[in-house]
Amino acid sequence: MKKRKIELAVISDVHLGTYGCHAHELIAYLNSIQPKKLILNGDIIDIWQFKKRYFPAAHLKVLRKIIGMASKGTEVYYITGNHDEMLRKFSDTSMGNFKISNKLVLNLDGKKAWIFHGDVFDVSIQNAKWLAKLGGYGYDLLILINSFINWGLVRMGREKYSLSKKIKNSVKQAVKYINDFERTAADLAIENDYDYVICGHIHQPKKERYENKKGSCVYLNSGDWVENLTALEYSFKRWKVYHYNHDRLSPFFADEDLKEMDMNELIASITDKEVEIENVSEEYEGEKLESEKSLNDQRLSQD
Repeated sequence: MKKRKIELAVISDVHLGTYGCHAHELIAYLNSIQPKKLILNGDIIDIWQFKKRYFPAAHLKVLRKIIGMASKGTEVYYITGNHDEMLRKFSDTSMGNFKISNKLVLNLDGKKAWIFHGDVFDVSIQNAKWLAKLGGYGYDLLILINSFINWGLVRMGREKYSLSKKIKNSVKQAVKYINDFERTAADLAIENDYDYVICGHIHQPKKERYENKKGSCVYLNSGDWVENLTALEYSFKRWKVYHYNHDRLSPFFADEDLKEMDMNELIASITDKEVEIENVSEEYEGEKLESEKSLNDQRLSQD
């Protein structure tokens, strides 16, 4: 199966080494694309909560996949976040196509993109790191509990439920924090003449244009691979938020060595309904051709 060729992909907040990380889904996504540049925008490895007893093979495969992409020509930029802040001592290190930095500015078709994780706006991290770390452990525990709840819901034929999203949407202070984060990032980008500002950190995928008296910019957030399973993609001078759960082709890329499938087989694998629609369309075209042939024969006989 052919991979989607894109200019740039941005992922963040993977949190490898935690129970909430969806490593298998991320591998499937990375197998489905062929980007010229891959931006890892912080919190890829969760060093804060790293445990020797929990780092599954799938989490190692994610790292191997990223390194493999770099070895095959993709420019990989690892931007450090708060959960992998230990890597900041290696900032500006370059190993072939793999680069580590604290922030990044790219020129995209004549427009400037300012890319950083976003934890610099988090007061709790700057002034009370212990509190932020405690919150990280609590979040991981909440995700683990949520996974058991969702397992039960799926068994009962019901939709999955996100406890953390419910809490974030219910607590006014959390909503205010997210809104302030986005506005602050956008205002700073406008002040420094950036066309795009790209963050992670708050696990809220988004694309929105912000304006103030000095100008405007597009704020983008890549979301996370714990709850939302999202990424940012740039191609043909346009940005979009990619949602793994909305991509019906993703399961076909779970195996990197998957052979190319015939398009009809692929459609049939996705849904029988699409094949039925295609068959109806073919029958209609056939009937249309027969009808036109009959009319032509009648006209010739009349002449």
